[in-house]
Amino acid sequence: MQQALKIINEVKRAVVGKDEIIGKVLMVILARGHILLEDIPGVGKTTLALAFSKAVSLDYKRLQFTPDVMPTDVTGFSIYNKETGLLEYKPGAALCNLFLADEINRTSSKTQSALLEVMEEGSITVDGVTHPTPKPYVVIATQNPVGSAGTQMLPESQLDRFTVRLTMGYPELKDEVEILKRKQKTDPLETVRSIVNADEIIQMQNEVEAIYIADELYDYIARLIAATRDNPMIRLGASPRGSIALAKMAQSAAYLSGRDYVVPKDVQFVFSDVIEHRILLSAQAKISNTTAGTLLSDILKDVSAPSITKR
Repeated sequence: MQQALKIINEVKRAVVGKDEIIGKVLMVILARGHILLEDIPGVGKTTLALAFSKAVSLDYKRLQFTPDVMPTDVTGFSIYNKETGLLEYKPGAALCNLFLADEINRTSSKTQSALLEVMEEGSITVDGVTHPTPKPYVVIATQNPVGSAGTQMLPESQLDRFTVRLTMGYPELKDEVEILKRKQKTDPLETVRSIVNADEIIQMQNEVEAIYIADELYDYIARLIAATRDNPMIRLGASPRGSIALAKMAQSAAYLSGRDYVVPKDVQFVFSDVIEHRILLSAQAKISNTTAGTLLSDILKDVSAPSITKR
């Protein structure tokens, strides 16, 4: 718990006024998940990802996605070695602890899909040979909102593999003033120090997995997910992968709150972040200008939570 707070405070050296987002990114890392940061250019998505890579001291690689990036740039490729007569694997950018996929929606669907296996299974298969990724493994992808020039919308199958989708938003006035002041002196990223190493992150992940979830809360999570499938305003509800992600994120929320058990407010805190990008709205919802966020808020109100306050 103390280590987690130190990581958050270190990232805050480079990212101003986004404490909740910083906490949720760390929660995803501890839940062994992946993060999609979606927002307009210039609000600090890449800075946030780079600050985390430094604070958690993981081997990271960054790939700027453009229309000419090939799938092999992500996964790697095999090359013939004349001396040995064998194919040698040359790792791609995704083979590291923390992979920063910058502006992922600017590349082709074929290149985007190259990340499907590694995000789900933690391995890359090239020419029939499977190469496991180092542990821990996290993908932090950034993208501009759909509709921006030169972008390619991520398919539902790939969106579903991101544990959460987060939006940073514009900074508050006082925070923007602080950003201006910090930039005048030095690059804030240079002040971020390493707090933990890979082994310590794995230990923290194991501690999160040990967080207790009562049967009543498993039932609550299942009923929340079922409500997304039964709502007439939602054309495609959340998948079982969404249920699993919600439970893991609730454990992370409890961990950062200093508890060894999950309570309903942990589930509620992360519900929209975990589920919103996994659902598709019906034509009726679009005509009435109903947003996914509004529907999920209504579901939280309508689905009764168990009265669990302590283990």
